Amino acid sequence: MVLIHLDSGGDDHGYVPHPMWSFQKEAKFCPVLLFKLNSLPTETFTSQGMLIPFLMKNCFQLLCTHKVPAAGFKNAVKSGLILQSVSSDVYQNLAVEDWIHDHVNLEGKPILFFWRNTPSLVIGRHQNPWQECNLSLMRERGVKLARRLSGGGAVYHDMGNINLTFFTTRTKYDRMENLKLIVRALNAIQPQLDVQATKRFDLLLDGQFKISGTAAKIGRTTAYHHCTLLCSTDRTSLSSLLKSPYQGIKSNATQSIPAMVKNLLEKDPTLTCEGLINAIAAEYAAHHQIDHHITFINPTDETLFPGINSRAKELQTWEWIYGRTPKFSISTAFNVLGEQTPLEIKVFLDIKNGRIEICRIEAPYHWLPLEIYEKLNSGLTGSKFCPVETTMITHMLLRTCPEDQELHSKWNVLCEKIKGIM
Repeated sequence: MVLIHLDSGGDDHGYVPHPMWSFQKEAKFCPVLLFKLNSLPTETFTSQGMLIPFLMKNCFQLLCTHKVPAAGFKNAVKSGLILQSVSSDVYQNLAVEDWIHDHVNLEGKPILFFWRNTPSLVIGRHQNPWQECNLSLMRERGVKLARRLSGGGAVYHDMGNINLTFFTTRTKYDRMENLKLIVRALNAIQPQLDVQATKRFDLLLDGQFKISGTAAKIGRTTAYHHCTLLCSTDRTSLSSLLKSPYQGIKSNATQSIPAMVKNLLEKDPTLTCEGLINAIAAEYAAHHQIDHHITFINPTDETLFPGINSRAKELQTWEWIYGRTPKFSISTAFNVLGEQTPLEIKVFLDIKNGRIEICRIEAPYHWLPLEIYEKLNSGLTGSKFCPVETTMITHMLLRTCPEDQELHSKWNVLCEKIKGIM
């Protein structure tokens, strides 16, 4: 929910002479306040007392009305709009992108959307997470994995990395124009910054350090271009989580292109995410000749975005994140401890829609009986390429094995090694 509070007081009749609008996360609606806001005239004052046309009237009314028409947010956009999410959940923010793209008529009404996330890793629509990420380290640290609808490479998100989404009609779609707008905003707050847009639609600092990467989704009539902006991100986490430890993967999935990165904060310690957002918003408003005002939105608000929570849930499903991975194969090997020397175990897997289509495990027969390998091969075939499901399956299969402590010990070693490549 969203609470709008007024820094300047008003009387009991709902007249507020000098309102300043701000939005707070996780607040509850106040019926009296809602009544007051609904009674505001079509013109209002800024906090400095200057009378302005209420350009954002429809959007504010939508945010302030207890019951919103089923059409929701899409009817609120009467001119260009600058939005910022109050959520730091990657799935909720990605759902906003999809919702606006699918439901809002953007003809003559461009939208800029700012959002930041708690630690998460976002891969492109056609990427393989096993190729792009250190999944085991992500699970250990509780870092979320998300797959977006746009193409492009993998990106690390945290609260020091600003995400910007530029929504337009398909005919107005222009990535380079958006990047040049960001460069102008950066130069406005720090003229000494050397930031340039490249032909690959990246932003480079000092000609060599990547501070922004680009991806896009182009629909039949609408499009969006989204990019990142590294302000104060955790570069240690970025480099460790975007480094896959998995060997022997063969895939036609889109692969990320490694690059040297740097935070803007490292160049100028006075720069903050909030300052950068405000500067870009000001430049965007001037460019599109719209009101320079950032409207904060709650991505879970069904009155604004009907059906958005079900979309956010879809983005969290295993079927979307892992199951949409292009078909790939793994050919790898690892050693286990034999009686005197290490023994090599070979593993061959074909994986389609995130599930094991073919499984072949080869190992010396004197280490484990042939029927044990066959049992594991058949048991894993058709299952999710996932350590959780593999653990369940191997535990069930173990119950069908002879009661032999040494055999059980070797079985557990083998299963742990196999889960290690997931």
